[in-house]
Amino acid sequence: MLFRSEIDTMLKRRRDFLKQAAGAAAGALTTGGINTDLARIALAAGSSSSSVNDYRALVCVFLNGGNDGDNTIIPRGTSAYSSYAAARGGLAIPAANLLPISPTTSDGRQWAFHPALTELQSLFGQKQLAVLGNVGVLLEPTTRSAYLGETALLPPQLFSHNDQLTHWQTSLADQAARTGWGGRLADAVSSLNVASPIAAGMSLAGSNVFQVGQTTFPYMLSPEGVISLWYYNEAWGNTETIVTRSMLETNTANVYETSYRELFRRAIDNSQYLSKALEKAPAITTTFPAQVSLASQLKMVARLISIRAELGAQRQIFFCNAEGYDTHGEQLPTHQTLLRQLSQSLSAFYQATLELGVASQVTTFTASDFGRTYKSNGRGSDHGWGSHHFILGGAVKGGEIYGTMPVQVVNGPDDTRDGRWIPTTSTDEYASTLALWFGAASSDLPEILPNIGRFNRINLGFMS
Repeated sequence: MLFRSEIDTMLKRRRDFLKQAAGAAAGALTTGGINTDLARIALAAGSSSSSVNDYRALVCVFLNGGNDGDNTIIPRGTSAYSSYAAARGGLAIPAANLLPISPTTSDGRQWAFHPALTELQSLFGQKQLAVLGNVGVLLEPTTRSAYLGETALLPPQLFSHNDQLTHWQTSLADQAARTGWGGRLADAVSSLNVASPIAAGMSLAGSNVFQVGQTTFPYMLSPEGVISLWYYNEAWGNTETIVTRSMLETNTANVYETSYRELFRRAIDNSQYLSKALEKAPAITTTFPAQVSLASQLKMVARLISIRAELGAQRQIFFCNAEGYDTHGEQLPTHQTLLRQLSQSLSAFYQATLELGVASQVTTFTASDFGRTYKSNGRGSDHGWGSHHFILGGAVKGGEIYGTMPVQVVNGPDDTRDGRWIPTTSTDEYASTLALWFGAASSDLPEILPNIGRFNRINLGFMS
């Protein structure tokens, strides 16, 4: 007799397995339905020979929970810092600890990084890192007067984690979203990956809507590598493997059974294919921070990039996730740790792209649910709207702040209330700039970003 806890464990393992199998199989789907065998034939025939010469990758680092942009990029001029310190109260970072930066395109204000961002300060000075100021989900350009007068077309459920996270990842804030802009971008450039059996989108952080397209689905891995299909292993002689092999070898007229069999078969084929490809990955000598989840994810991204030719991939989109940014309480020590991990992880990843010779072909960018309130709640900050983000890579026109930084005054021209900054740059404009660099045509943008026509800019200028 099985105890309830044992039954629950077995059911959970079965659910996890089915989810992993679906991710592994669906992640192999590309436009045109190229299957594993055809892709291998194409690779053997050398059809992917141009992949090394025309390769690009986007790496999304999602700061889950809503990063406090106002303590990430901090004003350092005497007057501006005094206003910052007065408004933030106990959240203010001491002026003596700030890491100064010197962008040439500025509105006259001086800026600094949080003291934990030592590595990013260095990359900014080397012009490999740029800042995009006050970006967030918008349906149309929005002013404070329009917001307060309730005449602005606003994203639904502002300040809600789930809604804003979804809106960031889909750029379909006012529609029922089943696909993400990363997935639709992968669809748009799918002709560049016809030789690859693995989808362009690869997630190191589980399922996400960002990488889901109409014809592509993200392939999910763990930071350790390919997710094991524990239910099936050819070396095992157990009942599960025997039954599974029988299922895979049995033809049936039942459409559901046939679809399930093919899904399962693709999952096994692609799991084995990618595992063998990773065995050929060169050793990466760059040191990544130990026991940091984001660093582990990014190290695996570097390994996957290193086998791009083996996979026949000319375009890849990666998704990584960093938890813990919902800093309602104990913000100062928590944020210090999170930003230190972010800085060290991004720096190590950039060094790895230099080691692999692809620094100018890989662009890493941050995203997050929203910013946080300028005013403290006493121990932390609450859900905000616009925030600041980093773009990193050899093709980035770094050392600059792009967009328009908010007027950091509570009840000022950019404030809804409590220092919730109304974004001056939309996520659509952010995404379109990255999409154009990635290889999308301007004519593709309305499909990738259906709301982009509501804004005046499709290229913010931070990419070469």
